[in-house]
This record gives sequence, structure tokens and C-alpha cells, in this order.
Amino acid sequence: MTKVLIIGAGHAGGTAAALLRQYGHEGPIVLAGEEPAAPYQRPPLSKAWLKGEADLEALLLRPEVFYAEHDIELRTGVTATAIDAAARTVTFADGTVEPYDALILATGSTARKLTIPGADRPDLLELRTLADAERLKAVLGPGKRLAVVGGGYVGLEAAASARALGAEAVVIERMDRVLARVASETLSTFFTAHHRSHGVEVLTSAEVTGLEDGGVRLGDGRLIEADAVLVGVGALACDGLAREAGLACENGVAVDETARTSDPAIWAIGDMTFRPIPVHGGRRHRLESVPNALEQAKQAAAAITGRAAPTPEVPWFWSDQYELKLQIAGLPDGADRQVVRGDVEGGAFAVFHLAEDRIVCVEAVNAPAEFMAGRLMISRGQAVDAVRLADRSVSMKEVAAAQA
Repeated sequence: MTKVLIIGAGHAGGTAAALLRQYGHEGPIVLAGEEPAAPYQRPPLSKAWLKGEADLEALLLRPEVFYAEHDIELRTGVTATAIDAAARTVTFADGTVEPYDALILATGSTARKLTIPGADRPDLLELRTLADAERLKAVLGPGKRLAVVGGGYVGLEAAASARALGAEAVVIERMDRVLARVASETLSTFFTAHHRSHGVEVLTSAEVTGLEDGGVRLGDGRLIEADAVLVGVGALACDGLAREAGLACENGVAVDETARTSDPAIWAIGDMTFRPIPVHGGRRHRLESVPNALEQAKQAAAAITGRAAPTPEVPWFWSDQYELKLQIAGLPDGADRQVVRGDVEGGAFAVFHLAEDRIVCVEAVNAPAEFMAGRLMISRGQAVDAVRLADRSVSMKEVAAAQA
């Protein structure tokens, strides 16, 4: 019987293991991960976990007994060090060698490091794992001040959680706006104002030149005082194993629409992959999101079990900050204009990115109808009347139903 070995016991790897059983795979499954915990959800780490609203049991993808009940060998706290693609084996740091017939790589991504004086300080914080979140949680509270280097989603979520715990927070972004790489200017401006209204200091066009006792040193000489510093300047694909094994890599492990790598016996899923997006013309991206991890887990499990490939999905993402729920569907590739619908000042609006007359991306803040309809229209590739799209007197159901 085909033996499946999964390296990486996060959201992607844990889901792939469960789906293999759901899809009828009867052979051995080994799920191996570096962290000591069973597969768990990472998005709550910057929100519910920091605020003390969730415990480990709530974070787990499935109860730990699930794996034994479904004959999935779960090995935690183990690190894979080498893949022998010719022999179809994986070597681990403890010296054990695990053979496979099919290998799924799900090693995720790692925090990008700063290359400035003080970047190797042991007291610097990042937020990728449960252990990271525990370290951050321990230094937050009334009378404390958190400095966040990097104005991305995780940094903004951590700042919001810090404020909820009574700590002060300052966000330092070297670009001229927060979320500059991942969101429209309308969205950036809105979230900057909203964070400031909650007491967060937001500094943009601010170059960090050093990390030292007492805080963060900026290029203009200022010291931004802080009790703790969280660095969130992006993530890199954990593709070292794959590269050393000779797999094709480009901004992550290159895979096809079934999540298969350049080796026919190896699949890769989740944050670590550079993948085609069918609904965006097959253009390749590296996506960091739970929906992406779940979609690729389905692709790999279906391919290994001989099931029909799942229907391609529209990429989507979300972020919770204060009372705001941001939902994004699609990617703004090729967009040539934007249509704003709703009440930006009131915090309930959507920004639609159009390429000619078709929606390619929607950013929705407290606007679930706009998100759902936008996602549907992206999947259909249907044309839209921009005037009706901007008109709130026309429901999104009517907009989506009309074939312009």
C-alpha cells in the first residue's frame, strides 16, 4: 500500500492527512512536525490567543486523539534534515530515516529577519508560532509599550490586541503607508486612521536603523521607546529541504495545479509554494493564507488518491482588528481602476479592483455582502457595470445577477 509521509504538521499538513483518510487512502500516513503541539490554527495567535480568549484546545485543528483514531502516525518535535528523492526517504535530526511512496511538503514560511545592528537580540519578538505568541503575551499589559516594526496585517493585529490588553503600541513602517504591498491606498488610509483613533501611534516613511536597549532607533536619530519589540516584516518560504533535494523552486517550491512539484512523487502545499492561480489566468503567486493551505491540501490529497481534481478557488484572506472584519477575495493583478462602494468613514465599505469591466479583487471592511458577491463574480469572470457597482441603492445580489 502507498505510504504517505507529510513533513510539516501545520494547517496544511494536518488537513492533508485528514483528507487522505476522508478520500479513502488506506495506506500508512506519517505526519511529522517540528513543533511540540498537534496541528493548530495560527491566525488566532495575533488576536484571540494574545487577548486570552482562546486556549490550546480551541486552537487545535482536531482533537489529538483524531490522529490515532484514523491511524495517522503523528510525530511532533521532529525536524526533517534531508530528502533523498532517488531513494524516496527523509532523514530526521534524530537520525531516523523514513521511507515514502508519496511525500507532501508543508513546512510553511519563516519570519524575514532584519539586517541591522541589534537584529540578533534574544529579546526581539516575532509571531509565527504558539511559542512566539506566548512570549509576546507575557510582555503585554497595562503600563507596557509595544513597538511593532512593519505595518503588515500581523503587526496591525498585534497592535490592536496590545491595546485591548491595556498596553501602548507604536507601529513603524518604512513605506509611505501601512499595508503598502498588500492593500489599496483607501484601505491603508482607513486602517491608519482607525488605529490612531484607538491610541496606536503609526509612523510611516520611518527607516529602522537599529534595535537596542529601550527601543527602536530610527534613521533620523530618534529612539522609539518600548518595553518590547515585535518584528513583522514579511515571511520567506521554508524551501531549503526542497532546494537541497533538487526540486524546482522560485519564490518557494514550484508546483502545478495539483500541488505536485518537479518530482512526480513529491507534492508541496501551503505558504511554501509558488503556485498557479487558475482564476487569475494561471499567473503564479506565493500565497500566505489558511484558504490557500486548505485548497492545496485538497489538491494533493485528490491527486494521491486518484480523485478528480477539486474546482479551482478564488484566493481569499481575512484580518480582524478591533471591531473590524476585513475580507479580501482575488488578487489585483492587471487592475486598471478601483470602485469604492459604501461608507468609508463609517467603517462599512468595499474597494473593488477592476480590469476593464471585470472584478479581479475586492477588499471588504464590515461588508460581507460585497465580499461574497465579489468573490462569486471573480470566480465567474463576469463583466460588471461600474456605475451600478458603486450605487448602494442597487443590492449586491442584483449587481451579481446582472450580466453586463
